[in-house]
Amino acid sequence: MKRLIPSPPLSVALLVVWLLLNQSLEASTLVSGLLLAVAVPLLTKGLRPATVRMRRPGVALRLAGVVLYDMSLSVFAVARALLTRRSDQIHSNFLRIPLDLRDPNGLAVLAMIMCLTPGTAWGEVAFDRSTLLIHVFDLDDEAAFIAQIKNRYERPLMEIFES
Repeated sequence: MKRLIPSPPLSVALLVVWLLLNQSLEASTLVSGLLLAVAVPLLTKGLRPATVRMRRPGVALRLAGVVLYDMSLSVFAVARALLTRRSDQIHSNFLRIPLDLRDPNGLAVLAMIMCLTPGTAWGEVAFDRSTLLIHVFDLDDEAAFIAQIKNRYERPLMEIFES
């Protein structure tokens, strides 16, 4: 079964999205959705860096809440800065963050968090995965920002993927 469906959660998600997009439960829609749900994971199997072993789902749920909260705050902070400050008053900068997280799946999640949070953008990760380069839209205190990333995102990701 694992050969035919290498990633059951991905297959289920693809089928659900297909059915929602088509807004139909007709036989042809179900069959094409099932074909898609089987074919896409098989074709993309080689693109996944490693099998995901999520060890602490409770920590993952808490991290999702933290990320949503931080994204909400960031939306308003970026909007306020854009609407009330001049360009020369905004201190955007590239910042290097030392990493303890080494798991490729954890790093991928961290990349998504950085890219989805307004005001930050993932730049690159060092080949040895020791340093992360990100761009910050408005940076006042580098040390505080690094501590925030490490405590709010990296530490929970290490618990989820590495412990």
